[in-house]
Amino acid sequence: MPSHDFRKPRLFVDAPLESGATVTLARDQSNYLGNVLRLSAGDGILVFNGRDGEWQASITGRKRPDGLQVEGRTRPQDRLGEFAYVFAPLKHARLDYIVQKAVEMGVSSLQPVMTRFTQVSRVNSERMRANVIEAAEQCGILAIAEVAEPVTFDRFLARRKAERLLVFCDEAADVANPLSALARERPPGGIDILIGPEGGFAEEERAALLRQPNTLRLSLGPRILRADTAGVAALALVQAALGDWTADAAR
Repeated sequence: MPSHDFRKPRLFVDAPLESGATVTLARDQSNYLGNVLRLSAGDGILVFNGRDGEWQASITGRKRPDGLQVEGRTRPQDRLGEFAYVFAPLKHARLDYIVQKAVEMGVSSLQPVMTRFTQVSRVNSERMRANVIEAAEQCGILAIAEVAEPVTFDRFLARRKAERLLVFCDEAADVANPLSALARERPPGGIDILIGPEGGFAEEERAALLRQPNTLRLSLGPRILRADTAGVAALALVQAALGDWTADAAR
């Protein structure tokens, strides 16, 4: 990735971006730029929409920021790796945390899955998407991860593509070297990284996972990790072995 300017604020806008374009700010964006960041007309920010790359823009408006004047492109659009983070939803702040961390780790989509021991019955997809955008704004990410609607465990298995590698982390697996196990894989169709709920997978769920094609069952070590910790650990392992943390990916 080209060098990123971390000094300028970044803002996601759902509008086409090109040199000379004008963008009208939503009320919350105007409030954020004017009252939180204390910016005013003429100040420069970086904007992106997940499609057209990143652009330099200047704030317009009299009493408060109400628009943007797009100037020149600073970075071309890139794309995320084919990594889906599939997870049993957590409660409140811990869900916010894992969504933000998954985006920082480079996932292309987030799929909540309702397992037998999932403790959350409803998922706020709009809040998840807001967390995706906020993480992308703060971390220099150009592409926006997709937020899928929650599905049942059985429905997820029934409709997933068999050519994708399914990595599922299981506290009942024998402790072994997860990096070595991942390094032997060469998934042609992307990766689904599955993290279960705090209570773990039910026996029938574990059996169903082991019957899936192209499945890798991983241990995350001798300690029982919280689900949000397990998610970050698993994503780090996958990126280190098969993702854009590797020298091959950099080339």
